[in-house]
Amino acid sequence: MQITRETDYAIRCVLYLTSRTERAAMVDEISREMATPKSFLAKILQKLVRAGIARSFRGVKGGFQLGREPKDISLLDVIEAVEGSIALNACVLDKSACGFSSICAIHPIWITLRGEFNESLKKYNFADIAEAASQAKRES
Repeated sequence: MQITRETDYAIRCVLYLTSRTERAAMVDEISREMATPKSFLAKILQKLVRAGIARSFRGVKGGFQLGREPKDISLLDVIEAVEGSIALNACVLDKSACGFSSICAIHPIWITLRGEFNESLKKYNFADIAEAASQAKRES
């Protein structure tokens, strides 16, 4: 399992916005600083806005800012904003996707792993991630 490039860019974008809380950041700026394609980033930002992770502002001083405090945005929030619900197998999200879900010995394992994985991702918020990134920069 691997996150998509879109999710990677979304995480980078939220991390950048975490460090720029004093003003809105333009797509060009975020794209340049986070090495992400501008047109792709604009679509990602719209997903983040729809999820309430970011806010958009029009006009000369427009751009994007976080929609919530960094401590209130988890990795799970960003991944689900881009990818939708996470599951290792389709049957975890929809039992009707597999006729064996009710008798399958593996199905409960997929359910358990999904819960554990989601709980782990919830533990990582962008305030902590930004602090760790800042610490790493100071040490290098």
